[in-house]
Amino acid sequence: MGHRTPLYDTHVAANGKIVDFGGWDMPIHYGSQLEEHHQVRRDAGMFDVSHMTVVDVSGAGAEAYLRHLLANDVARIPVGKALYSGMLNENGGVIDDLIVYRRDNDFRLVVNCATREKDLDWLEKCAGGYAVDIHERPEMAMIAVQGPNAREKFAAAVSAAHAEAAADLKIFGFAEAGDWMIARTGYTGEDGVEVMLPNSQAVALWSALADAGVAVCGLGARDTLRLEAGMNLYGNDMDESISPLEANMGWTLVFNEREFIGRAALEKLQANGHAELVGLVMTDKGVLRAHQKVITDKGEGEITSGTFSPTLGFAVALARVPAGSSGDAKVEIRNKQCPVKLVRPPFVRNGKQVFKEI
Repeated sequence: MGHRTPLYDTHVAANGKIVDFGGWDMPIHYGSQLEEHHQVRRDAGMFDVSHMTVVDVSGAGAEAYLRHLLANDVARIPVGKALYSGMLNENGGVIDDLIVYRRDNDFRLVVNCATREKDLDWLEKCAGGYAVDIHERPEMAMIAVQGPNAREKFAAAVSAAHAEAAADLKIFGFAEAGDWMIARTGYTGEDGVEVMLPNSQAVALWSALADAGVAVCGLGARDTLRLEAGMNLYGNDMDESISPLEANMGWTLVFNEREFIGRAALEKLQANGHAELVGLVMTDKGVLRAHQKVITDKGEGEITSGTFSPTLGFAVALARVPAGSSGDAKVEIRNKQCPVKLVRPPFVRNGKQVFKEI
């Protein structure tokens, strides 16, 4: 038996198909992954993401510590804003990708569940010499509400105080009301909020959202949505052997006056050249899957994540290919070479096709 979120019984009662996800018993879908995907693109859907690990970093040295630990720079964000970053090893490989929220007196990190122990060990290991307190928050649940009507339906489902806190949020902004943190973030390419709240209040919020017309969605739809949005999945599109430069995360790197872990390795890689992560689209019949071989004008690469795109009606993928690859390519599917086009992700934003050919 895996770990269970406070919403586990609710998922079972709603006929959620439960699978193991990073050691957690989580719903993959509630009957139709496709329908759940479309609900998020066209209206509003919600996901239980309480399996994510929430860690608070406080103390006089918290900012200096995070500026050393992370490849993006927390000094660049004001209180009330969040930041996406890789947490790297000395070789520039990605230990995990995470979101940091800058609060009044501390920072909150949300990291992946499958990497929880590794991440917590690394956070402690790198804390030497800094006046910091690292505190995991297992008592917090997390619910993501996503889609073009998500914020409106969220406001209708919650108290006036919580609705007001969420009302004026900018993208990647967050607000706290009581013991809730409400952030305008997500992993779907749609607008919406992610809410951290005490475990004891999760079922009531979930029920209120359902009553307000928000569709329940499993982690299957979350994966097809994030892939259409060109967002990386840790363990698929990057890991400890892959740098942010090779994972289309160059935009998260800040090379300023500070020294951060992995910086020297990244600078070397920049000087010597490296593979890159691009998008593939295949309009012929067939499905693109992880680990299929890609043959480009510059040599061979590999698909890291692939799926049939419900929004576009054809297969899309992220693939790591030699630098400078462009134009048409081929993917090996069951010993057959199928034509694909190289594109710049994302594939879909706010329900619309947005990719550009390379």
